[in-house]
Amino acid sequence: MLLLITLASAVFWSCSRIGYGVLLWSSDDPHVDSGTVLPVYLKSNIQQLWVVGIPESTRTDRDYKIEVPLSQLEFFNTRRAASKWASGFSEYATAYAENLQDRLPIRDNADNNARQIYRLRLGEIIKILGIARGIAPVGASGDPLPGNWYKVMTHDGVRGYCFSYRLRIFDNMEGSVNSESAISRDIRDPELDQVLSKEWFTDSYAQMVNTRRINIREMEKKYRFEPGYETGIARVILPDIERNFNFQRILPSGELTWRFDGTNLTMALRSNTTLQVQFTDPSGIRRNLMFVTLTSDINDLIQQETLRREAQYQSLYSQGPVFTSNNYGTITLLQTGDFTWTNYDLLVPQLIPASTKGSGRINMDLFIAPGYEDHFNGAFTMQFTDIRSNNTLNFMYAIDNQGLRMEVVPNVGIDDNTVMRRSTSPMVLYFFKDTSE
Repeated sequence: MLLLITLASAVFWSCSRIGYGVLLWSSDDPHVDSGTVLPVYLKSNIQQLWVVGIPESTRTDRDYKIEVPLSQLEFFNTRRAASKWASGFSEYATAYAENLQDRLPIRDNADNNARQIYRLRLGEIIKILGIARGIAPVGASGDPLPGNWYKVMTHDGVRGYCFSYRLRIFDNMEGSVNSESAISRDIRDPELDQVLSKEWFTDSYAQMVNTRRINIREMEKKYRFEPGYETGIARVILPDIERNFNFQRILPSGELTWRFDGTNLTMALRSNTTLQVQFTDPSGIRRNLMFVTLTSDINDLIQQETLRREAQYQSLYSQGPVFTSNNYGTITLLQTGDFTWTNYDLLVPQLIPASTKGSGRINMDLFIAPGYEDHFNGAFTMQFTDIRSNNTLNFMYAIDNQGLRMEVVPNVGIDDNTVMRRSTSPMVLYFFKDTSE
């Protein structure tokens, strides 16, 4: 609210104008519309306010001035500049918005990935300063949400950008707007803010990171829990579950526990990095799920694992790249990760079907259990380029001074991309390094 300044207290201020300003937030006492050009007499950085004159139509005394918070006035050196800016602002001069989603963020750019600079309380009123260009956030259906990005300002002067999907935009023609509506006067919840500021992924990803056995294909799917405070739609996305929960508010229901109003979904912060999520599925089964925050950005983890695999393959390639066996033919590795295999007739059809083409790609996507690390350098899959569905062989391998030893690993011996069990009668193939030029 603008503050009244009496004539008696005004005598200490200079009567000379220092410029002109455009009022951004309307006043109710006295009534001054937002968008009005006002003469500016003083700026106080200590008290964080302007001293401005008001239009004659609103004066009750001949020399009447008011105080305006610094953030609620756009200052210009000349009336002409102020009037020009006010003309462009006129479309939004009386436009305000009420926040319909607790903790809705204001961002530093019109982008849903931009940094969050403020979170709105449910029912909080903000000022619309103008429309902004930006890409609409994506909803639970995968389609862009309806609405626009707006440049906005809170009553306390925080400026940024907010998407309108969870805003009720209204045109105020009477010049009086409270900074909070009667809907809510919620107290800030720093623990909830902590939860909402993080990304929560399935706890199996943490196990991958801790054991340094990252399954890239699984991690690329980004199985996660989204509280959905921007859209009002919480989401659980897992291999066997994909559920959406439409809610109005996130309310406390115990110590470090919250419920999603209008649903049976709850969440509880078990530690700074662990979140428990519970809900009842349509069949009546109560689901209890754990999600975690990761030590690094998930895309960085995927990139690091990709580089590790490339380095592991290059180490294997550098030991050859041609390996030859009198019984099992010749394997030639290419720097790109591809391979050719010729003269493997003795392995047909026991290991390699007769229809298989002798080429494909090596993927360093397998790990070995700790008990095998003293005897093997690692494991890989050889994926042949033929069209059959089962066209992949799994091997553990070891390199010595003379060549390459490959032990066939059956599919039943692999759990979560890790070789856990050897065959009871393992098939071992030995290839000598081909040193011929």
